[in-house]
Amino acid sequence: MGEIVSGSRRLSTAELGLRAARVATGLRSIGVEQGDIIALYLRNGLPFFEASAAAGLLGAYPTPVNWHYTLDEARYLFENSGAKVIVIHADLLAPIRSAIPANVPVLVVETPPEIREAYGITAEAGAAPKGMPEWESWRDSFEPHTEPPKPAPGTIIYTSGTTGHPKGVRRAPPTPEQTEFGTKNLALIFGYTTRPFDKIVSVMTGPMYHSAPNAYGLLGARLGINLHLEARFEAEDLLHMIEKLKVTHLHMVPIMFNRLLKLPDEVKRKYDLSSLEFVVHAAAPCPAPIKRAMIEWWGPVIYEYYGATETGGVVFCSSEQWLAHPGTVGTPLPGADVRVIDAQGRSVTTGEIGEVVAKFPQVNDFTYHGDHAKRVATEKAGLIAPGDIGYFDKDGFLYLCDRAKDMIISGGVNIYPAEIEAVLHKMPGVADCAVFGIPDDEYGEAVYAVVQQQPGLAMSEADVKSYLRSYVSGFKVPKTVEFHAELPREDSGKIFKRKLREPFWANRTSRI
Repeated sequence: MGEIVSGSRRLSTAELGLRAARVATGLRSIGVEQGDIIALYLRNGLPFFEASAAAGLLGAYPTPVNWHYTLDEARYLFENSGAKVIVIHADLLAPIRSAIPANVPVLVVETPPEIREAYGITAEAGAAPKGMPEWESWRDSFEPHTEPPKPAPGTIIYTSGTTGHPKGVRRAPPTPEQTEFGTKNLALIFGYTTRPFDKIVSVMTGPMYHSAPNAYGLLGARLGINLHLEARFEAEDLLHMIEKLKVTHLHMVPIMFNRLLKLPDEVKRKYDLSSLEFVVHAAAPCPAPIKRAMIEWWGPVIYEYYGATETGGVVFCSSEQWLAHPGTVGTPLPGADVRVIDAQGRSVTTGEIGEVVAKFPQVNDFTYHGDHAKRVATEKAGLIAPGDIGYFDKDGFLYLCDRAKDMIISGGVNIYPAEIEAVLHKMPGVADCAVFGIPDDEYGEAVYAVVQQQPGLAMSEADVKSYLRSYVSGFKVPKTVEFHAELPREDSGKIFKRKLREPFWANRTSRI
């Protein structure tokens, strides 16, 4: 039997089921019914799993909220979702309390020591305010729910909102056949098929308000793997956990690889990582030099999948496949319909760049909560367009060039920031970077780069431009290079490129 571990607390699969049943009774007592939404304003912790499983028993939707949200962003999600109840860590309550709609019950989770330590939160700030229901005592006051479970509709994930407000991806409750197919597909891309579930040891490295870590963690808990929650990603801490716990499986994003590779060689050599069997990454493009370096370091245990919240994972790639086709994200999974199309919706020829569209016909369809018109707008050639530009090679391997929204059109020429970023990642002294288009009166858009330098190193704008000219055409070299001590990031490490780009497009026709 597997268990979920957070700090010094351990929760077995059986105990999770019992707690979820108690929570389900409690949720019913405050009016939660099938099809309702429960907002989870939580960091990764045991209550996240308890509340999500309880919602599933009632046929309700758990809806995690990005706890980096501003007051207005939180207010929009609470109001748009129509959440019937909000579950929130105590230290996160005060900044967004005024955004909570009147008469919506709030259940406060005391912030545990491991999270307080990771984020520098005082014990006082982590305690539930007096007079408000505290999660554990509230949960344990109810008898377990004993009615037959409703079909669990899954989690509603609100997309990051690259244009306008974020959209909640809501699916109809699946049929038993759809549940079986979805489970098998996810188990395959997460590597949960490689050994008995209770022999799998994993660390939850990313925040579960993101769709990929959410699916990875919740499916793992349902199947009964051993899942250790890392309060906050720290590169060397992860290496220590891999050695100490004999970790077999991980789900990661490329920025984590980058931070691991930046560790001093003596630190990287210090830990025994031989237990690793299946390390899968997704969510953002991985620069080829970084992926190759990770495979050289950790061995051919690196896997990748491509997809979106709306499509699920539709393309998959092993280390061996990637080494034979450097830069690919893989080939379509069995049953997935993946195409590259032109502006008229026609499939393009091999090697020709176009928009990637995909769908699993076997998966229950989705809509955007409260805005089906936007759902209709995502459909192209009868499939779903996640917003990526790419092409297939002659062997059927998919390559991504960039996000459609990130593509820069300068003087009528298409420029893909991801290509420039991949080169910058190889430049000595560059810790990270973001390339995007800004308004230009002559060319329409100009290439702009923001660079985060490694500590203790210095470089100039001329240095960066000179380095790039050795690897890319002159028209791809940024017109301006700016240096930031830190780039704005989500907790997963993913760069908030929109926040860098927005000021340049204020009061103009914007592509943000």
